[in-house]
Amino acid sequence: MALEFLDMIESLRADEASPARLYGGEGTRARRTNVDARYSAKLLEAAKLYQRVLQGDRRAALTFQEALTTSDFPYLFGDILDRQILANYAETAYTWDQIARKGTVRDFRTVKRFVLNGSETVLDEVPEQTEYPESTLSDGSYTYSVKKYGRRVPFSWEAMLNDDLDTLKDLPARLGKAARRSEEKFATALYAGASGPLGTVFTSGNKNIINSTNGASATNPPLSISALQDAFIVLGRMLDNGGDPIMVDGVTLVVPPALEVVAQNILNATALTIGGFGTSATAQQITTANWLARKVKLAVNYYLPIVSTTNGNTSWYLFANPSSGRPALEIGHLLGHETPEIFIKSPNAMRVGGGLINPMDGDFDLDSIVYKVRHVFGGGVLEPRSVVASNGTGS
Repeated sequence: MALEFLDMIESLRADEASPARLYGGEGTRARRTNVDARYSAKLLEAAKLYQRVLQGDRRAALTFQEALTTSDFPYLFGDILDRQILANYAETAYTWDQIARKGTVRDFRTVKRFVLNGSETVLDEVPEQTEYPESTLSDGSYTYSVKKYGRRVPFSWEAMLNDDLDTLKDLPARLGKAARRSEEKFATALYAGASGPLGTVFTSGNKNIINSTNGASATNPPLSISALQDAFIVLGRMLDNGGDPIMVDGVTLVVPPALEVVAQNILNATALTIGGFGTSATAQQITTANWLARKVKLAVNYYLPIVSTTNGNTSWYLFANPSSGRPALEIGHLLGHETPEIFIKSPNAMRVGGGLINPMDGDFDLDSIVYKVRHVFGGGVLEPRSVVASNGTGS
């Protein structure tokens, strides 16, 4: 590729050099549109000198070294080099919308989410000529508030003019990515702590830890088919305030990147082989279609090992479908500001002759250009009985 590029430069004649030919393609000064004939000729001369250096011409090498100390040659040489900006890191998909309910709030004050319990349990028999028994209702509430998050990114007017590779043009996209990452990390911290499942959510009282006390065959088992079976057992044993079972329509398995292969192998297997039926002497194995693929959705959360510095690569979580019943979490956004908002600072200057000022001309004092992102969100845990977890340590 480099030799083809040099051959192309060698074939150019000074009188045929044009901005389109010299500046077309990647890694060029796209903003230099008014290039005069003198500059084009000097640029072609620099290109030919550079080619002779690569071909081993010692005299050209000495001339090249001397030319680097001149005032304009480094800029000419910069236009010859093939310069490219690497693409941004690929953004990881966020997972919180698969396990939490989306909500909106009107302002920054604490909001309440009320629940009403009672009168849902199995009806009592009413004997003849007997009063109907009464039941009581009880209410509860969950609270959270939204907060404002943001960032400013200033850069100079000179930096904007020198940005021949358009490295600054993706600043709004970068700020939007930062907002989405902030949501994901915030939501992760609602249920994950430094050592795995958050201790204030996963408690013995909530009965949502996968262990033998809550009906599982093992305590904090590593992710496997049998461990998922234990998770369904624990989730299926959940009772409402009246002592009746809580129906779970579907679940989402949340794992760190380190467990993605294990989870994919389990959920994408064409069949499951399950053993241990009958007495120990006649225990049998059966092969069944992989019903887990229809029951379980997978979400890979890249922030789990970041939030959970211990056990972050082994912990896994099973959330009930947030769109049916009471969701485990809610993430709320300010009404009318549900998505990240990107701003650019309005210039505080005006030309002597009048007329509007382009924001990219910068402010009056420093010729500074400033982007800003603002995002308002918050959230909390609503129903701990809608999620079970294991730290994956086996103990």
